[in-house]
Amino acid sequence: MEDKVLRKLFLGFIQIHILHHAKEHPVFGLWMLEELKEHGYSISSGTLYPILHSMEADGLLEKENKIVDGKIRKYYRTTVKGEEVLLEARNKAYELFKEIKD
Repeated sequence: MEDKVLRKLFLGFIQIHILHHAKEHPVFGLWMLEELKEHGYSISSGTLYPILHSMEADGLLEKENKIVDGKIRKYYRTTVKGEEVLLEARNKAYELFKEIKD
């Protein structure tokens, strides 16, 4: 049960992480998986891609297809709405961190 609860909680953190990086530069799935792994998130592409698609459907990310090495690669960048959500999430996370840090 704890794993399920933590997984739910971490999915929100992962979305914030995606918004952060997609604001800095366009990101693609494999790069994002590696970035998340560096921060201790072990998720599969079967988990990440539905998150990206959902965030796109919610208007937080926009997708651009590019051909790389003869294959289509989907790049995601943060929309204006995504930037607003990221700013609000940062503010809430900062307030929470101040409260729980000790």
